[in-house]
Amino acid sequence: MTFMQLIDCRTSRFDEMNRLMDTWVEKTKGKRTATHSVIGKDRSDASHFVEIVEFPSYEDAMRNSKLAETDTIFKEMVALCDGMPTFTDLDVVRDEQLYAANIRGFFEMLGAPGELPPLDGLMAESYHDHDPANEQDTMGLDAIRREMEMWRGGFDFTFTIDDQIAEGDRVCSRWTWSGTHTGDFMGIPASGKQVSMTGTTIFRCNEDGKIAEGWWEYDRLGLMADLGALDAMEG
Repeated sequence: MTFMQLIDCRTSRFDEMNRLMDTWVEKTKGKRTATHSVIGKDRSDASHFVEIVEFPSYEDAMRNSKLAETDTIFKEMVALCDGMPTFTDLDVVRDEQLYAANIRGFFEMLGAPGELPPLDGLMAESYHDHDPANEQDTMGLDAIRREMEMWRGGFDFTFTIDDQIAEGDRVCSRWTWSGTHTGDFMGIPASGKQVSMTGTTIFRCNEDGKIAEGWWEYDRLGLMADLGALDAMEG
């Protein structure tokens, strides 16, 4: 779970504090575990500053705090503060930016060459998939993996995210899928045809950012027409 630390302090020597932070970043390059840092100044009190530091997990934050460079910089920071800074430890329970990034990673993974990696890093064990092309919903990682392998076995393909909106625990992605028909798909032998289709997917994410549920809408009929399957049916 993503972890954040809020550092609240007062100082009349912010320029020196800012240079100190630059020194810490330089000295811990390649060792620090913080992924993002933001410093804000109180609009009603020019001496009041809050820093928000993000880590992949609480354990990563603890490793960062144990660096010798961190300890040295902390002592110098305290000397620049008007009083002892306070620290608030936060477990992130909702992060729409994280959700959207994980969804983009999911689409990239689907079209990546080579063996399909384990899904549990991005998807919940109880993942529930709604696809109108399937008679029944797909439930669980094993079942959705078989669905993915069916598509990957029939095509070399990539997704392009054309638009993405995140709100609450939902992420809506409008995408374009482009592929080459390289293997058997739904009983249609490989044709080598270049095909594409558009679609929209809404994903629901858990608090840890993993994908828990998905609703798909896409032009599967157009895809089958491009593959010549509809001509065969009419014949």
